[in-house]
Amino acid sequence: MESGVLFVSPYQEDADSLARMLDGIALVHALNLNEAASMMETEKFQVVLSEAQLEDGNWLDILQLAQAVGMELVVTDPWADARFWAEAISRGAYDLLAQPFHGTEVRRVLSSAS
Repeated sequence: MESGVLFVSPYQEDADSLARMLDGIALVHALNLNEAASMMETEKFQVVLSEAQLEDGNWLDILQLAQAVGMELVVTDPWADARFWAEAISRGAYDLLAQPFHGTEVRRVLSSAS
Protein backbone atom coordinates (compact mmCIF):
# COMPACT_ATOMS: atom_id res chain seq x y z
CA MET A 1 0.00 0.00 0.00
CA GLU A 2 1.29 3.47 -0.88
CA SER A 3 1.75 6.01 1.90
CA GLY A 4 1.41 9.42 0.32
CA VAL A 5 4.35 11.72 -0.31
CA LEU A 6 7.92 11.33 0.90
CA PHE A 7 9.47 14.78 1.31
CA VAL A 8 13.26 14.83 1.56
CA SER A 9 14.53 18.08 3.05
CA PRO A 10 16.53 19.26 6.05
CA TYR A 11 13.91 21.97 6.65
CA GLN A 12 11.14 21.10 9.09
CA GLU A 13 9.29 24.36 8.35
CA ASP A 14 8.98 23.38 4.66
CA ALA A 15 7.61 19.98 5.68
CA ASP A 16 5.06 21.63 7.97
CA SER A 17 4.01 24.05 5.23
CA LEU A 18 3.63 21.25 2.68
CA ALA A 19 1.61 19.12 5.09
CA ARG A 20 -0.89 21.99 5.43
CA MET A 21 -1.04 22.44 1.63
CA LEU A 22 -1.61 18.76 0.92
CA ASP A 23 -4.69 18.63 3.17
CA GLY A 24 -5.56 14.97 3.45
CA ILE A 25 -2.55 13.49 1.67
CA ALA A 26 -0.09 11.92 4.09
CA LEU A 27 3.35 13.54 4.12
CA VAL A 28 6.35 11.66 5.47
CA HIS A 29 9.46 13.76 6.11
CA ALA A 30 13.04 12.50 5.70
CA LEU A 31 15.78 14.90 6.75
CA ASN A 32 18.45 13.56 4.38
CA LEU A 33 19.39 11.01 1.72
CA ASN A 34 20.18 8.24 4.21
CA GLU A 35 16.80 8.56 5.95
CA ALA A 36 15.02 8.64 2.60
CA ALA A 37 16.87 5.52 1.42
CA SER A 38 15.84 3.62 4.56
CA MET A 39 12.22 4.70 4.19
CA MET A 40 12.08 3.77 0.48
CA GLU A 41 13.40 0.29 1.28
CA THR A 42 10.48 -0.47 3.56
CA GLU A 43 7.60 1.64 2.27
CA LYS A 44 6.09 2.54 -1.10
CA PHE A 45 5.18 6.20 -1.61
CA GLN A 46 2.94 7.71 -4.26
CA VAL A 47 5.67 10.19 -5.11
CA VAL A 48 8.97 11.48 -3.73
CA LEU A 49 9.53 15.25 -3.44
CA SER A 50 13.13 16.22 -2.76
CA GLU A 51 15.22 19.31 -2.31
CA ALA A 52 17.82 19.59 -5.07
CA GLN A 53 20.70 19.80 -2.57
CA LEU A 54 20.95 17.72 0.58
CA GLU A 55 23.69 17.55 3.20
CA ASP A 56 24.57 13.98 2.24
CA GLY A 57 23.74 13.98 -1.47
CA ASN A 58 21.53 15.59 -4.08
CA TRP A 59 18.46 15.05 -6.21
CA LEU A 60 20.31 12.69 -8.56
CA ASP A 61 20.98 10.32 -5.66
CA ILE A 62 17.30 10.44 -4.70
CA LEU A 63 16.32 9.91 -8.34
CA GLN A 64 18.42 6.75 -8.51
CA LEU A 65 16.78 5.40 -5.35
CA ALA A 66 13.28 6.31 -6.54
CA GLN A 67 13.76 4.74 -9.96
CA ALA A 68 15.09 1.55 -8.39
CA VAL A 69 11.80 1.05 -6.55
CA GLY A 70 9.45 2.43 -9.23
CA MET A 71 8.59 5.80 -7.70
CA GLU A 72 8.36 9.18 -9.40
CA LEU A 73 10.57 12.07 -8.21
CA VAL A 74 9.64 15.73 -8.17
CA VAL A 75 12.61 18.00 -7.46
CA THR A 76 12.24 21.29 -5.61
CA ASP A 77 14.62 24.22 -5.57
CA PRO A 78 14.43 27.94 -4.77
CA TRP A 79 16.39 28.69 -7.94
CA ALA A 80 14.34 26.52 -10.27
CA ASP A 81 14.60 27.78 -13.82
CA ALA A 82 13.97 26.46 -17.33
CA ARG A 83 17.48 25.09 -17.65
CA PHE A 84 17.28 23.12 -14.41
CA TRP A 85 13.78 21.92 -15.32
CA ALA A 86 15.06 20.61 -18.68
CA GLU A 87 17.96 18.82 -16.97
CA ALA A 88 15.72 17.25 -14.34
CA ILE A 89 13.21 16.01 -16.92
CA SER A 90 15.89 14.70 -19.27
CA ARG A 91 17.50 12.72 -16.44
CA GLY A 92 14.21 11.12 -15.43
CA ALA A 93 12.59 13.32 -12.80
CA TYR A 94 8.85 13.79 -13.17
CA ASP A 95 8.89 17.57 -12.66
CA LEU A 96 10.53 20.51 -10.90
CA LEU A 97 8.74 22.71 -8.35
CA ALA A 98 9.99 26.18 -7.51
CA GLN A 99 10.11 27.46 -3.95
CA PRO A 100 8.40 29.07 -2.19
CA PHE A 101 5.64 26.50 -2.60
CA HIS A 102 2.22 27.45 -3.94
CA GLY A 103 -0.52 25.09 -2.80
CA THR A 104 -2.42 24.71 -6.05
CA GLU A 105 0.75 24.03 -8.05
CA VAL A 106 2.09 21.57 -5.46
CA ARG A 107 -1.19 19.63 -5.39
CA ARG A 108 -1.45 19.62 -9.20
CA VAL A 109 2.09 18.31 -9.76
CA LEU A 110 2.00 15.73 -6.98
CA SER A 111 -1.41 14.37 -7.94
CA SER A 112 -0.41 14.02 -11.60
CA ALA A 113 2.85 12.30 -10.62
CA SER A 114 1.20 9.67 -8.47
